[in-house]
Amino acid sequence: MLVILSGVAGAGKDTIKKEIVKRMENVKSIPSLTSRAPREGDIPGETYIFLSKEEFEEKIRNDEIYEYDIHHNHYYGTSKKILNDASKTGIIIKDIDVNGTQILKETLKDIKIVTIFLRVPKDELRHRLENRIDKPSEGEIILRLNRFDYEESKINLYDYVLKNDDLEKTVNIIEEIIRQESKTDLN
Repeated sequence: MLVILSGVAGAGKDTIKKEIVKRMENVKSIPSLTSRAPREGDIPGETYIFLSKEEFEEKIRNDEIYEYDIHHNHYYGTSKKILNDASKTGIIIKDIDVNGTQILKETLKDIKIVTIFLRVPKDELRHRLENRIDKPSEGEIILRLNRFDYEESKINLYDYVLKNDDLEKTVNIIEEIIRQESKTDLN
């Protein structure tokens, strides 16, 4: 089973994903590919697989990526090999943007996919972005806020929509969603 977390940058996807992996033995995370440089706290191969723009584009040409998109001037995507290998061994939780979610839902027919969209009010989102450890520039904050309405317009793609205003409550709800959905997993 693949559990997808989506929401605008700053919605808490990564924090929630880490908590779920820590609390649920049968759930693991797989890294996305990216062409951006590592940030403070990133662990290459764990948080992301860092590639040059040219390496990423070569993977696209070689059909090694299920889905990819450009966000904030960098490629992000899902490796076919990593996802296929991980799907054989249990439940995967992954944060993916709305475009990637749509592509995976259309492409992956032999894996149960559960989609969760995390909502955050726009004013709260700005506050979260301004107070991130990696300190995005004002330009990066504006880029991310400008994508807010687009991301929100894709909510109908999702099985679950949660307001992430309380981390503990949100994590508990997602744990229960995973428990319930894994009971009806197709595998």
